[in-house]
Amino acid sequence: MRSSFFIITFVSLTFCAFSQEKSSETFSGDSTLAHASVSLCVADAETGNLIIDYNSGISLTPASILKLITSAAALELLGPEYTFKTRVGYTGTLNKRSGKLKGNIIIVGGGDPALGSKYFTDHYKDFMINWVTQIKKLGIKRITGRVITDDSYYDYLPVPAKWLWEDTGNYYGAGTYGLSVFDNTYEIHFKTLSDSSAPALKNIIPDEYRSELSNFLLAYGATDEGYVFAAPYSTSGWIAGRIPVNKDDFVLKASITDPPLLLARMINNKLKSSGIKISGNPTTIRSEKNYKTEKIVPITDISSPPLSDIIEVLNHESVNLFAEHLIKELGKKFKNNGSTASGAEVIIEFLKNSGIDTNGMFIEDGSGLSPLNAINTRELVRLLVYMKHRGKYFTEYFSSFPDAGKNGTLKNYFTDPLFTSRLKAKSGSMTRVRSFAGYFTTMSGKKMVFSIIINNYSGSSKKIVSEIEENIRELILNN
Repeated sequence: MRSSFFIITFVSLTFCAFSQEKSSETFSGDSTLAHASVSLCVADAETGNLIIDYNSGISLTPASILKLITSAAALELLGPEYTFKTRVGYTGTLNKRSGKLKGNIIIVGGGDPALGSKYFTDHYKDFMINWVTQIKKLGIKRITGRVITDDSYYDYLPVPAKWLWEDTGNYYGAGTYGLSVFDNTYEIHFKTLSDSSAPALKNIIPDEYRSELSNFLLAYGATDEGYVFAAPYSTSGWIAGRIPVNKDDFVLKASITDPPLLLARMINNKLKSSGIKISGNPTTIRSEKNYKTEKIVPITDISSPPLSDIIEVLNHESVNLFAEHLIKELGKKFKNNGSTASGAEVIIEFLKNSGIDTNGMFIEDGSGLSPLNAINTRELVRLLVYMKHRGKYFTEYFSSFPDAGKNGTLKNYFTDPLFTSRLKAKSGSMTRVRSFAGYFTTMSGKKMVFSIIINNYSGSSKKIVSEIEENIRELILNN
């Protein structure tokens, strides 16, 4: 007799082809869910009528399916063609005969989440080299000031207050800055030998990134549990945990604690390498307490890919940084305050205006990384139905969902050929949390919307996911 954690929800549903014996299986029959909270909602995508409703009103930690709410609000309120712009200019006076700039090179951030991102290499290409080329075209040979990055577009609270400390130093917990670059991520390369030995640091990429990190790492077995602990704007921290043995080049990806300063350093070095002399050291406006705002003479600028492309990557690859940029951008655009809190207010207003009941919804960030986020499956399903019928940009929204067994975070989920071309969904995962939400089509052609969230299960997450897949499979086959 197959154990199923939500089969009890089918007891009163006469359309289901399950026997009474299977329907009588309860959560207590699965030890991994004995202490878990489970919420499931399935609706007819055309009518919005609920087909399965089990604990759909309780508030649970959603993990990354919260990105479906953030991306829906961003698309509807900003539009799919919305772009971010980064500007390069100079202040002071330029003597074109001598090539002497009595002033500074200024790089002004505009909240672009994807500047230099590995996901958009074709779009940005060698943007820094292009900037240097444009600066040299002005005939600048000497700068009496310095390279300064202006990261004041958003607030100076890069990491949401409700994130866990163990997350913030790692790449997936990178902070959000008015001037972000390279996914706000750097690489630490190690060589490891035998068990319990201290890994040897090989190099750091990019080379300009410097921070004092105490190394408490151990090489042990095949374990990949290395963590970087460092706060935004800090210049020191530590690395702890375990990484695999016998690796010639093991890479830990960590969050850059001051991306604007890193970019200033990199541009400074490239200008010097091109033959331009610079008197002062690179810095940021945040660090320059006595900085006086001056008129900026434009040199060049670069725009981001359209928002629809950013959101497609956001949901396909579950990029936390992109989602955090979008929540701040919503706050900047509609509240004139580039903060996470202001963006959350905009999202709640968007949901209310879309007919969504926001009681019991607690939005602490844009990505779902905070364990203090809470939503319910019923209202998420209602949002997905709303987007399908009343959303102005449903085509772009639907396209951002990964395809079952094919790409993004669903590449290794729903791999049964039955799901191929029938299911598009966003997954979510964090410690003791598994969630899915999206759209599927049954064998008879019915369009369905679903959301499931499981909190505080014990045992293997693989088993939990397998149960979810099996029950969605039954829904597809029997409806």
